[in-house]
Amino acid sequence: MVDVATLVEQAREGRPRAVARLITLVENAAPQLREVMAALTPYTGQAYTVGLTGSPGVGKSTSTSALVSAYRRLGKRVGVLAVDPSSPFSGGALLGDRVRMQDHATDPEVFIRSMATRGHLGGLSWAAPQALRVLDGAGCEVILVETVGVGQSEVEIAAQADTTVVLLAPGMGDGIQAAKAGILEIGDVFVVNKADRDGADATARELNHMLGLGESREPGDWRPPIVKTVAARGEGMDEVVEALEKHRAWLEASGELAARRRRRAADEVQAIALAALRARIGDLRGDRRLSALAERVAAGELDPYGAADQLVADLTGA
Repeated sequence: MVDVATLVEQAREGRPRAVARLITLVENAAPQLREVMAALTPYTGQAYTVGLTGSPGVGKSTSTSALVSAYRRLGKRVGVLAVDPSSPFSGGALLGDRVRMQDHATDPEVFIRSMATRGHLGGLSWAAPQALRVLDGAGCEVILVETVGVGQSEVEIAAQADTTVVLLAPGMGDGIQAAKAGILEIGDVFVVNKADRDGADATARELNHMLGLGESREPGDWRPPIVKTVAARGEGMDEVVEALEKHRAWLEASGELAARRRRRAADEVQAIALAALRARIGDLRGDRRLSALAERVAAGELDPYGAADQLVADLTGA
């Protein structure tokens, strides 16, 4: 038995075990999930969510840890969601980025959780939106979401964060590779990490050039800044926080923050509704109506779109 009201109350008090149990309920799609979300809703909507993404090896985990330190110096309560690839054996988080964040393990004002993607594409876990709600409801003022290393499709973080930070490093590929990955379009702040290496200035210049290509911004629009850091030594992280706070101020002043959160809520509601419809309809492969329609499509008597329309009409009674 799970006492959701008590768990939520304990999470609000900052008890990490209660927060962890709530996120576990989310990950496992437990029967109490609806009750958890309903209980947390009055306390949500306050946290500032920052997504960190970039190619593998650019220093996302190290940068996340350094950002936690920078925000803690400002007295902020910080939540970290580190999304890892899934282990092919256990199904759990493969890398366990909490290992890289040992500096904050004993800080009661920092909550760090690794989540496995469990095969979900896009760089995030399917349960990430609800996990973010848990951290928000638990009183985290800033939530850092570290994604799986992006390739050319894992850019889902842009839909889940208020501000998206894209990390690059010298020698990790040129600006054209960044453009191919689709990350130039999603970045609100760009960070060139490992700036003590040769080629850091060239990477920043090339990135600035790529951002300017085809640029069609109106006066007052946000232009992503480029910040150079050495996250392993904590260098440049205060400048990153300054850039983040400037973006947050712009989001609030322009109304874009409310618009982004509305879009995020709409996507979340749609995903839950579609999942509920799939569960209600079930697997149709053994359904006689589908079999009859498939036979007609295979025989060339009916096109697949017409068959799909007819199946939807039969299922919904429309």
